Amino acid sequence: MENEALLEKFEILLQERNFRELTVYLDDQLITDITELIREVPEQASTIINNLSISRAAAAFRILDFPDQEDVIKSLPAGKVAELLNELPADDRTAFLGELPSAALTELLKLLDPEERKITLSLLGYPETSVGRIMTPEFLSVQEQWTVRQVLDHIREHGKDSETIDVIYVVDSTGKLLDDFRIREFLLVSPDTAVNTLMDDRFVSLHVMDEQEEAIQVFRMENRVALPVVDDSGIMLGIVTIDDMLWIANEEHTEDVQRIGGTEALDEPYLDISLFKLVRKRAGWLVVLFLGEMLTATAMGVFENEIARFVTLSLFIPLIISSGGNSGSQASTLIIQAMALGEVTLAAWWRVMRREILSGLLLGSILGIVGFTRIMIWESIFHSYHGHGLLLGCVVGVSLVGVVLWGTLSGSMLPLVLKRLGADPATSSAPFVATLVDVTGLIIYFTVAWLLVFHGGTNAF
Repeated sequence: MENEALLEKFEILLQERNFRELTVYLDDQLITDITELIREVPEQASTIINNLSISRAAAAFRILDFPDQEDVIKSLPAGKVAELLNELPADDRTAFLGELPSAALTELLKLLDPEERKITLSLLGYPETSVGRIMTPEFLSVQEQWTVRQVLDHIREHGKDSETIDVIYVVDSTGKLLDDFRIREFLLVSPDTAVNTLMDDRFVSLHVMDEQEEAIQVFRMENRVALPVVDDSGIMLGIVTIDDMLWIANEEHTEDVQRIGGTEALDEPYLDISLFKLVRKRAGWLVVLFLGEMLTATAMGVFENEIARFVTLSLFIPLIISSGGNSGSQASTLIIQAMALGEVTLAAWWRVMRREILSGLLLGSILGIVGFTRIMIWESIFHSYHGHGLLLGCVVGVSLVGVVLWGTLSGSMLPLVLKRLGADPATSSAPFVATLVDVTGLIIYFTVAWLLVFHGGTNAF
């Protein structure tokens, strides 16, 4: 209802061309409401941005999705674009510019002030998935020989230029990080206290080349609002804040979910991505999975004679392969999520395997008993299997134990193997595991049938 009122008021003021009141009205709204208004009427994005104070325009721009940001930039005159880009925090500006084609990036870099351009180029020089790419050089640092009074005076003078004043960093004359303090630690002691008397040299930092995914785990474990970023020599280069980490975590989660579903990461909102690109990102995995499923025909061809002699076996093929695929998908999803949360590491592979062996045996036994019981009930009531219900029930029951065990092992180990090879564990998506288990499940099923029925000398089929 509030968004509808905002839109209605905006349209009225726009029709009246009352831009002075429009500016006052827009500046009085929540930033989230402003971004919703931009998404609601994208054709008026330039009008909305132009009628906001530059600080609020930058605050709204930074939380828009990239396609919306692109549309806003395209709709603004060069002067306003320059003003907006220079106002943006360095990390948010770098995140936006890093998504652009090289030609557009070059043109927009020309609009930056020399100092801002230098900072942006420095951040763009780090790998795309590194901590250096999302850090900001805007932080508060103090000297160890200062008193708390000097620290507080420094905060009052320079705090407005910092990304956050919640954490203050102690550095030496070369810029090497020595310690960090939450601001409350300075507020609760005498102003004449020397900083070096409070230092305990216990601090956590990120390396500029650390992977962003690893940084998420550090934030989660340390419960910090910001962490310092250092180089190989321990020189402090910037900070990464929790809002950046939440954004990265959301992107990583979205990409993992898409990969688990058997598609490439879209990198754009679903409704904004072009149809051609959407099909291209989905087609690759579908072709791979289709070719993999064709192996099921090969597996069935190997046991063609057995199927011909005991046609009833074919009735339970969907049951067998779906049970294996489901158990594999379950295990894969659980392990990928546990790895994303830092609960499972490569070193824990044996513990994972041991648990999944036991889980697979127990789950397989449960399904095997259910399958055996179902076959025996149908045989006793409907005589569906012509007196061979007991033998068929044994084949299905034993097969389910083997197939589910193999499914859980495959689903749990594949993410760890891919991680060890340097690939994304989410690539072992549910469809991929299901396809793998479909083929091997058929082999297990017909091998059990061959051993219990045909190799056992039963020739009644």
